Amino acid sequence: MVQRQIPNPVELLELMKFKKPELNGKKRRLDAALTIDDLRTIAKRRTPKAAFDYTDGAAEGELSLSRARQAFQDVEFHPGILRPAPDVDTSVDILGGPSALPFGIAPTGFTRLMQTEGEIAGAGAAAAAGIPFTLSTLGTTSIEGVMAANPHGRNWFQLYVMRDHEISYELTRRAAAAGFDTLHFTVDTPVAGARLRDKRNGFSIPPQLTLGTIVNAIPRPWWWYDFLTTPKLEFASLSTTGGTVGELLDAAMDPTISYEDLAVIRDLWPGRIVIKGVQNVEDSVRLKDAGVDGIVLSNHGGRQLDRAPIPFHLLPSVREAVGDDFTVMIDTGIMNGADIVASVALGADFTLVGRAYLYGLMAGGRAGVDRTIAILRSEIERTMRLLGVSSLAELEPAHVTQLTRLVPVSRAAVEANAR
Repeated sequence: MVQRQIPNPVELLELMKFKKPELNGKKRRLDAALTIDDLRTIAKRRTPKAAFDYTDGAAEGELSLSRARQAFQDVEFHPGILRPAPDVDTSVDILGGPSALPFGIAPTGFTRLMQTEGEIAGAGAAAAAGIPFTLSTLGTTSIEGVMAANPHGRNWFQLYVMRDHEISYELTRRAAAAGFDTLHFTVDTPVAGARLRDKRNGFSIPPQLTLGTIVNAIPRPWWWYDFLTTPKLEFASLSTTGGTVGELLDAAMDPTISYEDLAVIRDLWPGRIVIKGVQNVEDSVRLKDAGVDGIVLSNHGGRQLDRAPIPFHLLPSVREAVGDDFTVMIDTGIMNGADIVASVALGADFTLVGRAYLYGLMAGGRAGVDRTIAILRSEIERTMRLLGVSSLAELEPAHVTQLTRLVPVSRAAVEANAR
């Protein structure tokens, strides 16, 4: 029989240690966020619907985005045993410089609409973490403003070719003069994708005030206070800001960009240049032969062509085709540090995170971006330790199996079914 006794108050006090309450509301909610999805939940609660949906949404049925995320969820890892990795090295050399982690912050447009600190928060957090920050052509902070926020770190610039080519040329010159070291030449946006959430919400620049937006804003006064009491939004390239996002993109972007435009930008840009938005093996090989410094496998976060190829599924074939001496990066769908580890194992030199960064920004400004990076870092380190690898260089395809739900139907099978 179990021997029972009257509880000893001293022993009870030792067992019942109360956590010291955190009085800072922002710190309390960010500390409680253990995953990027937790940050997304906070961001949705704190941000007006139109601005949140601009970040969270994708094109048409949003199949490209959901499939990209599902591809990462369908990863099976293969850990090695009796291979202790108490300390892991997450650093990598990418495009001629260091990064403390195998990911950087992707270019995002209209960022200060998500949260007023915008790109300054992203660049500052990137500087503190020792990772690259990428400024979008449609960013809401100037090239020079980002450089001031991250004067000693890695700054990259993402370039669209505008209908007025001289705008793009001048942006290229400004980014080079400011000290940005890498240009992301983006090729997947000849026209805007059909971002239906934005159309339904009437999302525009400046925001359209309707009864619905006002009602939605009532429980979020802090967002409107920040928006109305901080400097007017400034864009890196647009001289006009009236209209929906799709209308702005269609009015600004050149739908006829070609390899000739790439050659012009290549002549203007003194640093490294990568092509962002590559979606097949053939283009990957052709771009390597054209002499660019690297590519980003990306379907623009699912925001352009819906049902586009899944970058993570494309990665092994591209790596095999271009060889090991060519920089291949990947984005779209990354929500966990394990996604990044799986990408590196299958051949990616580097990854870029966009929505994950913006969820943190909306959840808590600069502190929220810091939290995003901390969560991803922790997940990367833990995944590496559990796999039994001490450095990114030790990751290899044998560590990962891509489980597929979408299997291409062969032409022979289609013809057989038709008979």
